Amino acid sequence: MLDATTRSGGTATVSPRAAAELAVVAAGPVAPTGFAARVTRVLLSPWSRLSLLVALLASAATTVVLFQPQQLLTNGWPPQLGGAAAAVAYAVAYGLCTVAFVPRPLLNLAAGALFGSQLGLASALAGTVLGAGVAFCLGRVLGQEALRPLLRGKWLKGADGQLSRHGFRTMLAMRLFPGVPFAASNYCAAVSRMGLLPFLLATGLGSIPNTAAYVVAGARASTPTSPAFLIALACIALPGLAGAVVAWRKRHRLRGR
Repeated sequence: MLDATTRSGGTATVSPRAAAELAVVAAGPVAPTGFAARVTRVLLSPWSRLSLLVALLASAATTVVLFQPQQLLTNGWPPQLGGAAAAVAYAVAYGLCTVAFVPRPLLNLAAGALFGSQLGLASALAGTVLGAGVAFCLGRVLGQEALRPLLRGKWLKGADGQLSRHGFRTMLAMRLFPGVPFAASNYCAAVSRMGLLPFLLATGLGSIPNTAAYVVAGARASTPTSPAFLIALACIALPGLAGAVVAWRKRHRLRGR
């Protein structure tokens, strides 16, 4: 067997076998080939990840339908949980339910009915930010790469550019405007190039007015003639009416063009 190196006349000579080994080391790890490599590429492809996202969301929605969380309003909160611990548990459940497309107004009303105005508002806002963050991360990791090439229409490109360049103020406006669906805005932001921190800050700040109105309405639902309930009802109805008027005017402007 030849040595790795031999000296001839003071000059080191590398054997052919050693030269081949050095070339393999310098080239780095060899990428896997064959059936396993093809399966790995398919599983990690953008459309496979998007399919996984759809499957996860469908499973979450099915789970919510089977467990029927609305029974909390009729049966009450489990007696072993109380105070801050119950509010934290509700915030976690709230966040997961929003990922499963449960309407936030129902969750906000339930938070007020279960915990009162102050603790209910804190729990609902925490759940809102948690659910938005989970949906954003899922959409960014599993859906962005597959969906970004589909942003070809004028409206889609415009929305993507607005969120990518002016993410915080755009998302803040979307949270304040009652006509924008919560889940849709989460996944639109995830597909764009908006950062996670501005998204969460805008979600937390922009969700305060609408969330507070529903929580107070839920907390005072037993006294529908009280000033607090009537004010909360007005805060729910007036933004919705304003949003409907704006949508109606924009629709007629587009028809006139």
